[in-house]
Amino acid sequence: MPPDHEEPACPGCAAPDLAFARHDHAHCAADVLARAETLATAAGARLTPVRRRVLEILLEKHRAMGAYDVLQRLAAEGFGNQPPVAYRALEFLVDLGLAHRIRRLNAFAACMHPGEAHAPAFLICRSCDAVAEAPAQAVRDALNAAAAAMGFVIERSNVEALGLCPGCRDAA
Repeated sequence: MPPDHEEPACPGCAAPDLAFARHDHAHCAADVLARAETLATAAGARLTPVRRRVLEILLEKHRAMGAYDVLQRLAAEGFGNQPPVAYRALEFLVDLGLAHRIRRLNAFAACMHPGEAHAPAFLICRSCDAVAEAPAQAVRDALNAAAAAMGFVIERSNVEALGLCPGCRDAA
């Protein structure tokens, strides 16, 4: 989203293009945080204050953030300034399915569908770094079929596409 983007209420926060759509972002973030608490409890883990704050930071905007950007925010808020503070919290969030690693940007983004079985592709705006999770099950199925035809078993994949979000495309 461009920095001056207004966010009026949307009909629902489950829109696949959420990062690029006008929506009630406070509702969106609160919903993900509530689901995160439930998932952590169900997994026998807990969202410590640092883990919760890292997730809140990732949820502030639909953008990926580098670990050092997260660390700077944590340090400014008194959570410590050593890299393991941020990396451990981010690793926990990724392992629990509450965040995704966006490899192209060497950054992390909050998962907008925690606890749901989904196979997202990440649409990354090359101008403003907004990131949207797009449904990509058909892409994953095609990739698995191509791999299987070669006798290969995919254990992990990350589909990322670089382009322009609607706001940046319109501004260009």
